[in-house]
Amino acid sequence: MTAPRHRTGQRGFTLVEAVIVIVIIGVVGSMVALFIRAPVQAYADSVGRAELSDTADVALRRMARDLRLALPNSIRVSGDSLEFLITRTGGRYLSADDAVDGLKVLDFLDPAEKSLTVVGPMPGAAELTPGRDYFVVNNLGPGFPAGDAYDLLNPKRNIARVSSADAAGKLLELDDNPFALQDAPSISPDQRFYIVSGPVTYYCGVEPGGTLRLLTRQSGYPITVNQVVNPVPAGAASGVRGLLASNVRSCSFQYEAAVNLRSALVILTLELQPYNSTDAVIRLVHQVHVDNTP
Repeated sequence: MTAPRHRTGQRGFTLVEAVIVIVIIGVVGSMVALFIRAPVQAYADSVGRAELSDTADVALRRMARDLRLALPNSIRVSGDSLEFLITRTGGRYLSADDAVDGLKVLDFLDPAEKSLTVVGPMPGAAELTPGRDYFVVNNLGPGFPAGDAYDLLNPKRNIARVSSADAAGKLLELDDNPFALQDAPSISPDQRFYIVSGPVTYYCGVEPGGTLRLLTRQSGYPITVNQVVNPVPAGAASGVRGLLASNVRSCSFQYEAAVNLRSALVILTLELQPYNSTDAVIRLVHQVHVDNTP
């Protein structure tokens, strides 16, 4: 007679065993996370600092490129605002001392003479915009009544709007001739002139409702004798306003002119930080040498 068989039942995890496993996994996971968190956070911080550094570097290089095109003695600083007149092109004008018959000279005696001849090549003549660009001679900056290109209301100014340009004939026509009205003609020693397209402002300020600053490049606004700190505010109906850098914690613009050397140094300082951290602050300083020979 065959002995009866006994079935062995399959057992699963009990609730207690499952809880113990979960607790052990949690403890192990916490220990692993403790060791992994630091290098992961360090990597994230390094990536954030690299991005901030790139943003600040690009902004400072753009500012430096514009500053090297600034009209001599036109840079002015007011707090968080840096302004200058940016040049489009330039060259040498024909004067009466050149004694060339049949060609128009820049006349410092007769206000009715509004035409002048350009000597030699004039780089960038194709980009010159009559009716908008200005012709400037011997700009000496604020403090010189007949040598401040910002003073458009002065009848004896050293700046006049270009009304027409003949690149082939190398002839420029001005709206008027204020140079002939000056008490003492402000003649350039090298007979040099500049074509100015207008003012440019770099403004670093806190916008309404914001906490960090924005660095903006502003242009397309009128030339004024007194500096306007924020000439093209957010939502302005006219002017051009471009964002250069956000997340700006602080910025500093310094202008140091060496009058005797006809040169100047512009020191640009920019600090950036992410919105969610005050630790990863990037601070870059850039020095720009500018030529102030009028």
